Amino acid sequence: MRSGHLSVSASKLVLEIVLLVTGIHSNKEVAKKIKRPKFAVPQINCDVKAGKIINSEFMVKCPAGCQDPKYHVYGTGVYASYSSVCGAAVHSGVLDNSGGKILVQKVAGQSGYKGSYANGIQSLSLPRWRESFIISESKPQKGVTYPSTLTYSSAKNPAAQAGEATKAYEKPSITGTTTQPVTLTQALAIPVAEATHRTTSKPLAASVTSSPRPQPVGHRSQEMGLWSPTSYAGSQHSPGSHPGEMGVWKPGPVLLDSGFVPKEELSTQSSEPVSQGDPNCKVDLSFLIDGSTNIGKRRFRIQKQFLADVVQALDIGPAGPLVGVVQYGDIPATQFNLKTHVNSQDLKAAIEKITQRGGLSNVGRAISFVTKNFFSKANGNRGGAPNVAVVMVDGWPTDKVEEVSRVARESGINVFFITVEGAAESEKQYVVEPNFSSKAVCRTNGFYSFNVQSWLSLHKTVQPLVKRVCDTDRLACSKTCLNSADIGFVIDGSSSVGTSNFRTVLQFVANLSKEFEISDTDTRIGAVQYTYEQRLEFGFDKYNSKNDILSAIRRVGYWSGGTSTGAAIQYALEQLFKKSKPNKRKVMILITDGRSYDDVRIPAMAAYRKGVITYAIGIAWAAQDELEVIATHPARDHSFFVDEFDNLYKFVPRIIQNICTEFNSQPRN
Repeated sequence: MRSGHLSVSASKLVLEIVLLVTGIHSNKEVAKKIKRPKFAVPQINCDVKAGKIINSEFMVKCPAGCQDPKYHVYGTGVYASYSSVCGAAVHSGVLDNSGGKILVQKVAGQSGYKGSYANGIQSLSLPRWRESFIISESKPQKGVTYPSTLTYSSAKNPAAQAGEATKAYEKPSITGTTTQPVTLTQALAIPVAEATHRTTSKPLAASVTSSPRPQPVGHRSQEMGLWSPTSYAGSQHSPGSHPGEMGVWKPGPVLLDSGFVPKEELSTQSSEPVSQGDPNCKVDLSFLIDGSTNIGKRRFRIQKQFLADVVQALDIGPAGPLVGVVQYGDIPATQFNLKTHVNSQDLKAAIEKITQRGGLSNVGRAISFVTKNFFSKANGNRGGAPNVAVVMVDGWPTDKVEEVSRVARESGINVFFITVEGAAESEKQYVVEPNFSSKAVCRTNGFYSFNVQSWLSLHKTVQPLVKRVCDTDRLACSKTCLNSADIGFVIDGSSSVGTSNFRTVLQFVANLSKEFEISDTDTRIGAVQYTYEQRLEFGFDKYNSKNDILSAIRRVGYWSGGTSTGAAIQYALEQLFKKSKPNKRKVMILITDGRSYDDVRIPAMAAYRKGVITYAIGIAWAAQDELEVIATHPARDHSFFVDEFDNLYKFVPRIIQNICTEFNSQPRN
């Protein structure tokens, strides 16, 4: 009887254990299903502004057609939160007009958002705004939880209009032991004071994760201008978080994106604003780093550390230097362009993530790639800033660099070479192109070349390199044939020309002037008209834009009189070229329709001695022998004759070509 009772008890015990194990297993399965929800990227419309979305970091999907100008964008690279999120994504180049997924990160408000035209969108300027955001490609960061549903600052939900289902948030209970789902509508109905209190105790599960997280590319630390805990009323750090982390920074419950920041509130912003960069080092800089197999992993890491040290030494920012990186091996590839990262902190983080490509050391192909692709407006090239390419080479290139480097120099790129552990005497037989560095750099005077004996001593080159790339007055290859001259036109206004033909001559002068880059720091234009007498129409310092120059040329009045060409040359030397800048090439373009009444030999020789390059253009009754005396040697390249005024325009391309050919043939020393 007892044994039967024990048997029944044992059976019950076994059954209970089986049920318990089965329950635990099923609970685990349920837990697994709960822990691994499928992430759905929220969709928004083109008109949704970043300031309407409370989340500090999120992924969204933009529709097609957001390139429309009615979706306003404010700023460049870093955008005011009053901007259309999707419009900013197209402007930044992360998306095209067909739409797609993007990652959005909120950062500090700024003063002086600058407008620019990029990718079919004209962004607007804005004096200041309380909040900013940056756009990057939709690559989720490991360990980061992105919301499946966005929280908006008003009851109107643009995402819902796009057809997205509202998903549940988790609301912490008072005890903190159980959770209940809360819909988006309920979450928005929470009073401001209550929402603020909850934020300080435990964040909404769908908004942030309380676990530490890696800094994403494009991350701005608090040091670089993130909002401090006092930047918004009610904004606080969650427990276990670190000040300055992008993941725990949150705007306050009310986003004031309906107006500019009042003066009395400016003091609430971070005491360390985003750096605008060193204006004394405003250069667009491309680093060509060696990713060939030969360099090896250890030296590749040293190269990246050197690059990070240079970036740290430069005060990166929109008003100062900007840096992009191209890595080469068999084929070059852009790691990031000039506008991808606009402060040193972000750049250093991006450099750390670069991985070695491998392959040969095709430096020539890399230089050609940079010349054709890198320094474009779409990649952040600013036009007014010198273009600099710093080429890093381990040993020697496996292809030729001379011809592609010449094209780079003539395109205005200042090529620097850093050669580390160059070929020893016994290795020079393997070098494809002897003296490759001197054939590539902007000038052969030593300013553009660094020969480093060992990778272990590369760090000593940081400060000398920074000093040289920032010395914009010595960046000689920024000067091209179209942006580095003082060009003085000496125009025959004698009676034989006539009013109608004189207007044709002025059109010829305008056509030539249009070809140059005109400003007070680039090419400058001046003009003298002569008969028996001479008149300064305008000097080099009178106008500093192309439109002003063309207008001034149109206003020149016909004088009429004799033809004293010799006296006109002398007058131009004294009244025009005497005020030329020392670093400018002096070019005189003289236009006449007849033989001079006075001697031209002595004034022409004086022009030569003063370093003035003279082009002589004769029309109709001009004496060709006299033109050859006036023109700089060789006369065949500097003197031109045309039988009729109406054919003057045909010589514009040839004159420009000769000016540029002469400029580019100068010794590189």
